[in-house]
Amino acid sequence: MILIEILLCLLALAVLVPTFVLVVQVLAALPAYRPREMPGGRRPSAAVVIPAHNEAPVIADTLRAIVPQLVAGDRLLVVADNCTDDTARVAAEVGAEIVERSDSERCGKSYALDFGVRHLERNPPEAVLIIDADCEIHGGAIERLARLCLETGRPVQGLDLMLSPKGAGLKTRVAEFAWLVKNQVRPLGFHRLGLPCQLMGTGMAFPWAVIRTAALASGHIAEDLKLGMDLARAGTPALFCPEARVTSYFPATAEGISVQRARWEHGHLGVILSAAPRLFLEALCRRDLSLLALALDLCVPPLALLMLLVLTVFAASAVFFLATAEALPLWLAAMSLMMLGLSVLLSWARYGRRVISLASLAYAPVYALWKIPLYVKFLVRRQAEWVRSRRDSD
Repeated sequence: MILIEILLCLLALAVLVPTFVLVVQVLAALPAYRPREMPGGRRPSAAVVIPAHNEAPVIADTLRAIVPQLVAGDRLLVVADNCTDDTARVAAEVGAEIVERSDSERCGKSYALDFGVRHLERNPPEAVLIIDADCEIHGGAIERLARLCLETGRPVQGLDLMLSPKGAGLKTRVAEFAWLVKNQVRPLGFHRLGLPCQLMGTGMAFPWAVIRTAALASGHIAEDLKLGMDLARAGTPALFCPEARVTSYFPATAEGISVQRARWEHGHLGVILSAAPRLFLEALCRRDLSLLALALDLCVPPLALLMLLVLTVFAASAVFFLATAEALPLWLAAMSLMMLGLSVLLSWARYGRRVISLASLAYAPVYALWKIPLYVKFLVRRQAEWVRSRRDSD
C-alpha cells in the first residue's frame, strides 16, 4: 500500500506541475490587454518566405493579403517544395519570387525553410518572416513584426489562430477553443510576466543575423518548437506579439483534421519527452529564467490530454482513498483538477465566448475521450515524419 501511495503521489505531482503553469499563465492573461505602440524608427527591409507543397488552390489568397503590406526593398519568396501541381505558376502570377526544390528523400517544411533562407544569402534582408501558405496575415502585421524583431534583435511570434470553418461541428469548435488557449491565452500570460514564448510555425519574424545561422533543416515533425528552443539556448528567445495576427482554418474533412492533429500532437508530445527534461536541467544549471519558462511551458501537454491525465489520476486517487483512507494523493490530484477547471473557465469567460458556448464547453471531457486513440497511437506507432494536411480542395 505504501508503494501504491508513493506512486500515486508522484503521478499527482506530475500533473500538478503543468496545471500550475497553466493557471499562472491564464491568470496573468486576464486583465485587459493594451496593444503596444508600433515600434518607431526605420522600417527594416523584410523577406517573407512561404514554404509551399502543393498549395495551388490556396496560395493566391495568402499572397494577395501580403502584397499590399510590402514596401520598396521587400521580397516575397515562395519555396515550391516537391510540388506536383501549379503552386509555382499560381504564386508567380500574383507577383512572388519563386524557387523550386526537388528532393524526395528530405521532405518537410524544415528543409523548405532552410532552402529559402540559403537562397536569400545572395542579397540578405534585415528581417525574415515565415508565413504558411494557407494563412491570412492581417493588416499591419508584417510591418509590426519586422520592426519589432529589428528593435529587439530577437525572434518575434505573432498571434496564430486556427478558426472553425462555417458549419463546423462541436468537436472542431472545442478544438478551436483549445487552440486559442494554447496560442493566445498562455503566451499572452507569459508575455505579461516578461517571459518568452514558443515559436508556432507561422507568423514568425527573425533578424537576419539570427536566422542565417539557425539549424533549420532538422527534419523534425515539430520544427517550430525545436527552432524556438535552439534559439533560446543561443540567447535569443522568442517574443510574443499579439498585435500581429495570422489566421487559418481547420480542415473541413475528417481526414484532413486527423492528419493535422496527429502531426501537431505527436510532435508536441515527442518534444516534451525528448527535450523538456534536458531543457529544464540546462535552465537550472545556467540560471536562465527564459529557458526555465520555456521548459515549464513545454511541459504543458495539449489541453485534452492534460484533462485525461488529471481525471485519471484523480479517479485512481479517489479509489485509493476509499480503500485506505489515505488522503494525500487525493488532495494533490484534487488541486490539479481545481486548477485545470479554473483555467478552462477563466479562459472561456475572458477569451472563448465568441468561439463556443458554456453549454457546449461541457462537452470537453467527451472530446478528450474521443482523442484517446490519437494518444494510444503515439505510444504504439507515433507519427515521426512531416505529412501535409489534406486541404478541403484536394
